[in-house]
Amino acid sequence: MKHVVVIGATSGIGRGLARRLAAAGYRVGAVGRRVELLSQLAAEQPAAFCTAAADISRSAEVVAALERLVGELGGMELCIVCAGTGELNPGLDFSLEEPAIRTNVLGWTAVVDWACGHFERQGGGHLVVLTSVGGLRGGGAAPAYGATKAYQINYAEALRQRAAKSRSGLLVTDIRPGLVDTAMAKGEGLFWVMPVERVVAQIMRAIRRKRRVAVVTRRWRVVARLMRWLPEWLYLKM
Repeated sequence: MKHVVVIGATSGIGRGLARRLAAAGYRVGAVGRRVELLSQLAAEQPAAFCTAAADISRSAEVVAALERLVGELGGMELCIVCAGTGELNPGLDFSLEEPAIRTNVLGWTAVVDWACGHFERQGGGHLVVLTSVGGLRGGGAAPAYGATKAYQINYAEALRQRAAKSRSGLLVTDIRPGLVDTAMAKGEGLFWVMPVERVVAQIMRAIRRKRRVAVVTRRWRVVARLMRWLPEWLYLKM
């Protein structure tokens, strides 16, 4: 039996992935802040799930919880980091930006480094991180969200380079979703908001194929290409 840890498993994409992986025969370690949602998830397939309640923004707490969880699972070959947050903040209120920085940069880095260390010590493993198409360019409506996702994209690439040089057996997959029908999709006039199940299915395919980078869904690949190539003078007017 394969073992996977899903960080951010209480809702949205993370919850969908945890369910799909359990159905595929994985032993799933589900991590999230909300105890009641973790309990509901585990009750669906008690034999498939172990759970750990932890807040990713509290780095020491979440790493300790992950260590205990992997021991309970009996190992880890795959780790998926889905946890993230962000708010619309056109007024640049720092109290709205700070949680994104704590979660998407500080806590995220702590759990990613922990997973890499675990996989390097055991001689291989697969780390999957969910970044965002929103990390490809700066976004005036939610500055910290886009900036922290850009950080994650660059950090994931750095880990791939590090793994290639060290030949550690570590595989790092960067999944970049567009807008998905979760609580993270905020604002008016949103377009191409994708159903969670479709996004989860394409992420599962990317994991199976051991992709290094995957934009989901397919139509968002077009958006990602346009965002990369638009000249700044035009992008700033959008």
